[in-house]
Amino acid sequence: KMAERRRVDYSVHRDVMHKETVDNVFNPIHNTTTVREKVQKSVSCSGPRAKKCLVGSVPVVSWLPRYSFRENILGDIISGISVGIMHLPQGMAYAILASVPAVYGLYSSFYPVLVYFIFGTSKHISVGTYAVMSVMIGGVTERLAPDSAFSVFDNVTGEAIINTTLRDVERVKVAAAVTFLSGIFQVLLGLVQFGFVVMYLSEPLVRGYTTGAAIHVIVSQLKYTFGISPTRFSGPLALIYTVLEICSLLPKTNLGTLVVSAVSIVCLILAKELNAYLGKRLPVPIPVELLGIVVATVVSWQVDLNGRYGIDVVGGIPSGLQPPALPKVSLFSQVIGDAFAISVVGYGLAISLGRIFALKYGYKVDSNQELIAFGLSNTFGGIFQCFAISCSMSRSMVQVSTGGRSQVAGALSAVVILVITMWIGQLFEDLPKAMLAAIIYVNLQGIMKQFMDIPALWRSNRIDMVVWIVTFVLTVLLNPDIGLAASIAFSLLTVKKVPDVVVFRSSATLYFANAEMYQEALGRKVLTDQCILYALVLFSAGVLHDLQTGGFFNDKVTKCCVFSSIHDAVLHCQCHCGTETAEWCGVTRFG
Repeated sequence: KMAERRRVDYSVHRDVMHKETVDNVFNPIHNTTTVREKVQKSVSCSGPRAKKCLVGSVPVVSWLPRYSFRENILGDIISGISVGIMHLPQGMAYAILASVPAVYGLYSSFYPVLVYFIFGTSKHISVGTYAVMSVMIGGVTERLAPDSAFSVFDNVTGEAIINTTLRDVERVKVAAAVTFLSGIFQVLLGLVQFGFVVMYLSEPLVRGYTTGAAIHVIVSQLKYTFGISPTRFSGPLALIYTVLEICSLLPKTNLGTLVVSAVSIVCLILAKELNAYLGKRLPVPIPVELLGIVVATVVSWQVDLNGRYGIDVVGGIPSGLQPPALPKVSLFSQVIGDAFAISVVGYGLAISLGRIFALKYGYKVDSNQELIAFGLSNTFGGIFQCFAISCSMSRSMVQVSTGGRSQVAGALSAVVILVITMWIGQLFEDLPKAMLAAIIYVNLQGIMKQFMDIPALWRSNRIDMVVWIVTFVLTVLLNPDIGLAASIAFSLLTVKKVPDVVVFRSSATLYFANAEMYQEALGRKVLTDQCILYALVLFSAGVLHDLQTGGFFNDKVTKCCVFSSIHDAVLHCQCHCGTETAEWCGVTRFG
């Protein structure tokens, strides 16, 4: 066979290049093109260039004309209706979490979803309200529009009464302002190609952060579970002060509210377990949360839970959509830090989940375009009085499991929310807030299971375990905004040189002419440390002889191991250096 291959004649055609062509291609410095011509060429807009720019900026133009109705439409319809039904209870619950009226959760499940449908690149994530984002918004709204600022003295009862109408109006303005500003941050970061920022959000950091934020979510909902009104604290250690305040108010618990909470939690957990058990036998999951709010609303209406037992209910839900309004610019200076933290957290959560689905189903998610898509979603959402959005793991899993194959499923879920907002929303005015709190608790099951990361990381990578624990503690103690910045700073501090192990990598081909320079470069990196045990040298295969004859072995390096790839170096460490050293061989590189 080798002889037959040698007898084969090959013909390679190459164009003849004249001196002028060579100068223009390989020596652009000598090109006679003027600066004016170069500027005109860079800003010129040809047909193909305009099309490429449009497709890159508005992805729906690229994939929607090629959408296969025969293969995808049925699954997207079923998925869109299922996810839309989930948006109703979750949107209302997370609005309460953001300290704004429940109907604004429905708005936040409509406008941003439609914008993402046009500009987003992920086919499977469910964009909309999310618990972590809502609790961050709630921290801002309650800080800038506290109950104490709207209390009015009642001459009849001699007590202070809170004007909830004015309070809610101001809180909506605060939520819209911080949402709008976070969207501006995301758009700007996307335009400057800042999508790589997600690299600084490692998986242990994200999981530790979301777990810490979940603790804030739980504590913020305890007032609806016990029917009490604790004082709102802000700043570091606010969570600790809130817990102490709640404990002091436990004797004032509304027993009716507590019963509704306990029954709701138990019923939701049992229904979700049944849903999981029957998951493979049912074409569509049972809408547990929707059934829960329907039953709770009917019972509350028939029994008059608010009038007879003082159980707090959702209250008035206006039908229709709100007209657009520019955010309150005077609030920007007070929420700029919160807006930036919200923009980074929302994007980090969404791109992490989007990449998981993209890898599973074989397509690419553009990280910079995702920044722009979420930025535009939040910017337009802020104009229509929405609060900041991200993506939900539970809704995304339902969207995938029910057959959703494209962003069309998300658009259809927005249509479902539109129908509910226009004609059905008023039916849920008697819904107890305790039921919404129960929905939040049950939906946090998946996040709370992340505590099992600690023993797993203890066995695999203890540095990552420390990052997880420190991120969790900082988030709990310093609140989600400051906790995120402190956690990123600590995570970066864990990336450092590891004693006794150095990985030296060269991108150039090693041969006799540069062997001496290679030796000197390696010496500057490695031999300055008298305690080096191993120098792992990575280079192209086939030049081992040149390296060995270069005199690398000396009394300062106990052993010099030569490998052709990082994979081989790690395997060597696993066999000869022990597990702890092996973990660092593949991540510590110099040169």
